[in-house]
Amino acid sequence: MTEPTKAPLNLGLVAAGIAACVWGLSGVVAKDITMGGIAIGAYRFGLYGLTMTGVGWFSGARIDRKVLRSSLWGGLALGADVTLFFTAVKLTTIVNATIIGALQPVVVSIVAAKVFGELITRRDIAYGLVAVVGVLAVALGSTGQPAWNIWGDLAAVGALLSWSAYFVANRMAKDKGVSPRQYTICTALYTSAIAAPLALIFGQSLAFPSLRNMLLIAALAFGAGIFGHEMMNWALQRIPMWLASTFTLVVPVVSAIAAWIFLDEPLNALQIVAMGVVLFALAQIVTGQSTTTKKRRPLRR
Repeated sequence: MTEPTKAPLNLGLVAAGIAACVWGLSGVVAKDITMGGIAIGAYRFGLYGLTMTGVGWFSGARIDRKVLRSSLWGGLALGADVTLFFTAVKLTTIVNATIIGALQPVVVSIVAAKVFGELITRRDIAYGLVAVVGVLAVALGSTGQPAWNIWGDLAAVGALLSWSAYFVANRMAKDKGVSPRQYTICTALYTSAIAAPLALIFGQSLAFPSLRNMLLIAALAFGAGIFGHEMMNWALQRIPMWLASTFTLVVPVVSAIAAWIFLDEPLNALQIVAMGVVLFALAQIVTGQSTTTKKRRPLRR
């Protein structure tokens, strides 16, 4: 596998970092919307998908049958992820819901190395494991809180597997010539189509939201849609899949801090130290990307 040149790599790292930070705020915003989690997903992705379909028509990211077919698996994966994640957010703590999802790099890295032949050095694996331990420590610090719920955590595990599949499907769509914006639009449309009937099945109202809820949904739709999903999908075409996935470990750190500031969810000393460990490990992984191929010891060739 040919490694990306330095300029696209650096731009990809910045885009992935921005996406992760925006996603970290999404759970906090969703928690403040007085609607069912699945209904939120239906409105959020429907609003983004329909609006951006029109924008794409004039910006060159037009949606046709081929693009829809190539993005199908990603749409199914994202639909499952959104349904399960927003359900988890409503049932358990913000920290737990995002921490469990942060284990995604473990799943994606295995697929990236075994299926796509991406190079992952022993150094990157070591720091990645340190970061994962860090996010687990943050989760352990919240299990005694009243908001913790086992069913919410199980929903988060399902979201983890679906979220991992979304990243893999992105690579598959890219190989079929689908652009990042096309992929983001199509997966949003699929997600809304999946979430809407599921919301009704689970007794969640799809009545038009109040003005306040609609403004928050719009913030999720276009904030997380453009600066989250679209940026990450763009990054995935410029940096290795395992590296983009590793950036999701920033999500629980941002989420925990935002929940502490805006929702009064407490942070203890263990969680604060653990978040510092996560950021340190990620910084080491990022700075290590500038090392030349000759100096690195790849796990797999």
